Amino acid sequence: MIVHGPPVADQSDVAQLQHLDEGEVAIIVPRNTLIDFGPRDETPTLIDAEDEFDRLFATFKHTAWRLETRRRYASDEATPEWQQFAAGRPIEWDYDDSWCRNVRAQTEQGKRFERVRLVDSPATPAQMYLRSNAVRNCAVGEDIRNLGRSEANRLHLPDEDFWLFDSRLVARLLFDEADNLTGAELITEPAAVNRYCQARDAAWHYAVPYEEFKVDET
Repeated sequence: MIVHGPPVADQSDVAQLQHLDEGEVAIIVPRNTLIDFGPRDETPTLIDAEDEFDRLFATFKHTAWRLETRRRYASDEATPEWQQFAAGRPIEWDYDDSWCRNVRAQTEQGKRFERVRLVDSPATPAQMYLRSNAVRNCAVGEDIRNLGRSEANRLHLPDEDFWLFDSRLVARLLFDEADNLTGAELITEPAAVNRYCQARDAAWHYAVPYEEFKVDET
C-alpha cells in the first residue's frame, strides 16, 4: 500500500523518530486513513433485528440519535398505516404501541431521541410517509429534523443508516436488497465512533425541524 501526505516540517518531531532510515521522509497521515485501512477485527459484532437490537433503546443512558438515509423501508410498507397513506386516507396512528411507550418512558427520565432524515428532491413516497410519521413520533417525545440529500452529499455524510447511543456505541443498520432490515453491526472502537459523532454534529447543525422543511413533491 502506498501512502502519501505532506512531509513533517518540524525537525524536533523528526528527531524523535527512532526508525527513520537514510533516504526516508516522515509524512503526516490523516487519522481517517488509519481508521479506514488499519487492522480490524476479522469478525464484526453483529446482532439481529429483534430482541438484541430492541434492548439498545431501553438501556442507553442519555441520547439515541439516528441518521436515516434510505429512500425506502420495506417494514413501513407492511403496516396498516402505509396502506392508509397509499390510499390517500387519513392515517390512524397508534400512539400507544411498544415504540411510543418506550420513547415516553425514556424521555420522561430526561433522555433524548433524535433523528435526521434525508429527503430527496422530489421526495420519494416513503419519505412523504415518514414526514407524516414524524407527527406521531414527535408527539411522544422524539425530535426529528430533515436534511436535503444534496446538502448531505455536500457535508460528506455517511451513505448508511445508523443509531448512535450516548456518543459511545454505533449500531450500523444492515438491509437486504429488498430494503428489509436484517440486523446491525455494533461499533465501539473510539476513533470510528468519533467519525459518526462528527457526522451527527454536522447533520444536526444543518437539518431543520421536519415541520419547517420544504418538501419537493413534484
